[in-house]
Amino acid sequence: MKNNVSIVISAAGMGTRLGLGCTKALVEIEGKTLIERQLEILKDYDDIRVVVGYQAEKVIEVVNSVRKDVMFVFNHDYRNTGTGASFWLGAQHAREYVVALDGDLLVNPDDLIKAIECDGCCIGGSTPSTDNPWTMPTKVIRGVENVVGFSKEEGEYEWTGLAKVQTDSLQPGRGHVFQMIEPLLPIPMIFIRTKEIDTVDDYERAVQWVRNGYED
Repeated sequence: MKNNVSIVISAAGMGTRLGLGCTKALVEIEGKTLIERQLEILKDYDDIRVVVGYQAEKVIEVVNSVRKDVMFVFNHDYRNTGTGASFWLGAQHAREYVVALDGDLLVNPDDLIKAIECDGCCIGGSTPSTDNPWTMPTKVIRGVENVVGFSKEEGEYEWTGLAKVQTDSLQPGRGHVFQMIEPLLPIPMIFIRTKEIDTVDDYERAVQWVRNGYED
């Protein structure tokens, strides 16, 4: 496992679209919350930062029940900012590379490790599956498929919220993580299998996906 990586899990949002009354990091699938599942996959990494805001005490309690060495970062303005603000706060004084991971993202465990362990920077892309997604136009550069933009109109792959970038290349952001990454493009793309949970239908599909061993 690489020791030059810090991982920032953004878990400050309110999850209002899902309508379950909790931040999406605390949504349970088969008896485990999303953030518990993420932390289990990340058990061999020693610099994990969880950005909290809405229901911070509950998130901290659940995280501490899994491991005691996680750093907590507070986004006190979580009602008015996006994951970009949380990522920027969590990335302060990070190692050479920092990984952005949304707290509501369910990722195939092998694919998450593959992204973290990639050489250099990478962006996780998936088959478009959500309503009105942000997609990523790509271009093959020196034999490697690279993300060259983010769009609502073109692009074969969906932006997942998972990315690994050099820490010292980041500039402050308050909106989306991809808006912070856009000036750094092109960046190699890695295909990952994910389920994002925004609606009740998404949740039911995610439950079945986990039951199937993270396979469709």
